[in-house]
Amino acid sequence: MSKDQAKRHILEKNRGQREKEKTNNGFLSKHLKRVYPSSLRKSCSALSLSSLSLTLSQNSNDSSLTDCTIPLDQEISLALRRIAPPERREVPAAAKYVQQQSQEVSCEGLKRCNWITKNSDKTYVQFHDECWGVPVYDDNQLFEVLAMSGMLMDYNWTEILKRKELFREAFAGFDPNTVAKMGEKEIMEIASDKAIMLAESRVRCIVDNAKCIVQASFSNSSCLLEIVKEIGSFSSYTWAYVDYKPMINRYRYPRNVPLRSPKAEAMSRDLLRRGFRFVGPVIVYSFMQAAGMTIDHLVDCFRFGECVSLAERPWRHV
Repeated sequence: MSKDQAKRHILEKNRGQREKEKTNNGFLSKHLKRVYPSSLRKSCSALSLSSLSLTLSQNSNDSSLTDCTIPLDQEISLALRRIAPPERREVPAAAKYVQQQSQEVSCEGLKRCNWITKNSDKTYVQFHDECWGVPVYDDNQLFEVLAMSGMLMDYNWTEILKRKELFREAFAGFDPNTVAKMGEKEIMEIASDKAIMLAESRVRCIVDNAKCIVQASFSNSSCLLEIVKEIGSFSSYTWAYVDYKPMINRYRYPRNVPLRSPKAEAMSRDLLRRGFRFVGPVIVYSFMQAAGMTIDHLVDCFRFGECVSLAERPWRHV
């Protein structure tokens, strides 16, 4: 090779290297304007761009950035990726489901029925944890649960439970014998009590239902014998509809829990025949749930197993 050809070859090689550096600097300048446009206006020289790339590489803990074998365009791309804002990642559906399920677990780590949430009132949570689904056999307590279930037409369980002590005081502990003897004066006093907030019609309904339990009455020329005299107790009457043993349901989802059942419909018809009021099948089924005649806790609720254990005990009145 002649000296002229050798010089020409060296000049062409140097020219190619300068063009490559110019191209890389243009690539870097193009992308950095999106991140630091103000600083690039002050200095767009090859020195400043190279210094920025070098600084990013030195501050990185990733050994791949300092590897001299990596091409310059890849090194710049990695540097831009490190200074760019992090991309927002979409939470997978499975992770959202786990988060939703974890919200249903209380701070004590107890898994409850799905209708008990972190926003549920403490009174309602306590009712779920201690009373709902527990078999009730006492006549006074059963009459109380029936009366409060009838109030669901106007209020929810939380509102009713917060005034439970007021109801007990007004209705003499829900003793059917005492309530059945209440006269007009007592009825009006209870109806006018603003703390209790019970309409006069509701108060009269509770008094009339007590009379159906303990007293004989006449309606449509037919004698309606009081339940206590005919059957022995209000407890014996109500528990007979489930053969004196709670019905254990194994529902997994709230949508599976019914609003009424054939047994609730049968009890409702007979109660209406005996002169009871506000005892439709939906109210009666709520009464059966609260009184533990039917176990409707979801299977993954911590109370399900406890209520099932109580349900398997012998009936007290047998």
